[in-house]
Amino acid sequence: MALFRTLSSPEPLPPITGDSVILRTPQMADFAAWAALREQSRGFLTPWEPTWPIDDLTRSAFRQRMRRYAEDLRSDQAYPFFLFRKEDGALIGGLALANIRRGVAQAGSLGYWIGEPYIKQGYMTAAVRCLVPAAFEMLRLHRLEAACIPTNIASVRLLEKTGFRREGYARAYLCINGMWQDHLLYGRLRTDQAP
Repeated sequence: MALFRTLSSPEPLPPITGDSVILRTPQMADFAAWAALREQSRGFLTPWEPTWPIDDLTRSAFRQRMRRYAEDLRSDQAYPFFLFRKEDGALIGGLALANIRRGVAQAGSLGYWIGEPYIKQGYMTAAVRCLVPAAFEMLRLHRLEAACIPTNIASVRLLEKTGFRREGYARAYLCINGMWQDHLLYGRLRTDQAP
């Protein structure tokens, strides 16, 4: 059945443009901007992310990340994006549709991060608002899922503002910052009304 086929081409998705942002597949040329932003934002991001490997910000680790991204795209397992500010092309964060499940599920998980200089300016809201339709239309997903630590109020607000509904609570769901953390579980269906 056509509904359950994966994308016919292994090519990365074209850039996705929103009101103030552009999302595009990461490239090796993004290394310097990515490493600088991640280093500058380390203290801000650490409480909300898995523990960073000691070599995380090195060129060789980034090269390995690019290989993994390419394989994920080829195998229809994940779709990574870097987030750029439209006005000047500055790299400001990243998003991914990961854990893609085809067949009867047609679902994927949304993850995201933003550099500290760009918080509370509406960029991630704009990014999620333009990525969600692409996930439903271009990738033909039926359901998007997301999870966040209950104390991450900014993430809770982002998800609820972009049409995700709280569906549950998972104990010790993900290992974040070196500890198994409880998470709020959110979902959004293709048939849900846009906020």
